[in-house]
Amino acid sequence: MSNHFKKTFVVAICGATGVLLGIRLLKYLLQNPFRIYMIISNAGCSVLKHETGFDGGDIKRFLELQNGIQNSDAALFLCDNNDYFVSPASGSFRHDGMAVVPCSMKTLGSIAHGINDNLISRCADVTLKEKRPLVLVTRETPLNLVHIRNMEQACCAGALIMPPVLPLYGSSDSLIEITDAFIGRVLDHLDVEHSLYEEWGR
Repeated sequence: MSNHFKKTFVVAICGATGVLLGIRLLKYLLQNPFRIYMIISNAGCSVLKHETGFDGGDIKRFLELQNGIQNSDAALFLCDNNDYFVSPASGSFRHDGMAVVPCSMKTLGSIAHGINDNLISRCADVTLKEKRPLVLVTRETPLNLVHIRNMEQACCAGALIMPPVLPLYGSSDSLIEITDAFIGRVLDHLDVEHSLYEEWGR
């Protein structure tokens, strides 16, 4: 791994509501000298258009504009979800963790059963087999028994199941502040320092 980047992460956005979560995670990762490999499913792009006003143009430029100023040593690489020849698809490519934010039930099912039908599920499969952190921000409610069993299966394989249960016990009253408090917990599990919330008891 290049010494230029302190850490490398894979981030995926799937076709579930709540793509703001993925955008906010990307924002805080890019404030560090990290290398980020970004994968967005076709359904994820559709949700981006619906929820954020993305016009279907240059998605990398859109993400950079959404996330404002980033660390001068950060790098964002956008990967095609159908391209199996990018670095994160190989177990020999070392990275520091992967987060699927949000994670649709379709993607959860693929990951839980080892179905590598696109780059997102392939990268997740590689992350699990190489024993690296995999955070799945599963976005669905209510849950049926299939969803619950898929979560159990993925958890048993080593994934961290982290539904976006937003913290409501603080004084925050804006959607962004509440969202960022949750993103802080995701960053915790990727071992990334942040100041998005104050640790309890301090």
